[in-house]
Amino acid sequence: MKENLHVKYWFDTPIYISQISEWIKPLNKICNGYIKETKILNKDTIKKRDKAYKKKLGDLGMSHHSKGLLFDNNFNEFQKYVKERSIEVLDDMGYDLRNYNVALNELWVQEFAKNGGGHHEGHVHYNSHLSGFYFLKCSDKTSYPIFHDPRVRKSMCDLPLKDKNKNSVANSSCYYLPNPGNFIIFPAYLEHQFVIDYGVEPFRFIHFNVQALPKFIK
Repeated sequence: MKENLHVKYWFDTPIYISQISEWIKPLNKICNGYIKETKILNKDTIKKRDKAYKKKLGDLGMSHHSKGLLFDNNFNEFQKYVKERSIEVLDDMGYDLRNYNVALNELWVQEFAKNGGGHHEGHVHYNSHLSGFYFLKCSDKTSYPIFHDPRVRKSMCDLPLKDKNKNSVANSSCYYLPNPGNFIIFPAYLEHQFVIDYGVEPFRFIHFNVQALPKFIK
């Protein structure tokens, strides 16, 4: 760039990532029961689908989504960590939280289909300020998250990318290849999805949402 041309990045969308390996084993152990319970509940859906299509599809294309985990005391330490990091993240983003209480409003675990095809289309979570994941089972052979550009007007004047495989300011979407133990937290307005998983290896993660509520609300 020329000497008199300075760059400032404004309106950034931050994604915060950390590694907490010591939680992988204990949280997997706790989540095993929830995933097993969910798979049992999904058997009826699978049975009806097989009958309708007259073919043994099994859990193809499904995501085994647990019930809410907010009131399970086994997740107290995890929730405490999420809350503390959420306050740090919102503060770092520039928000004034003096008159707000920050807490998780959703928490669940999910595992993609053993037979492959598990995925999530692009979406956001309403009534939340932050969303995030903690990856329990994943590899370079499993699904991964993609984040979509929240700048809705950008598509009106897009240009070709120099390198489609490189995350840059010009991209309309960016991806992240997780490892077990990765903790990711990001603004809830950021649309995210999970690409199709082929069922080669297990893919399991905890998903959570965080809300900041005015202190006069009880």
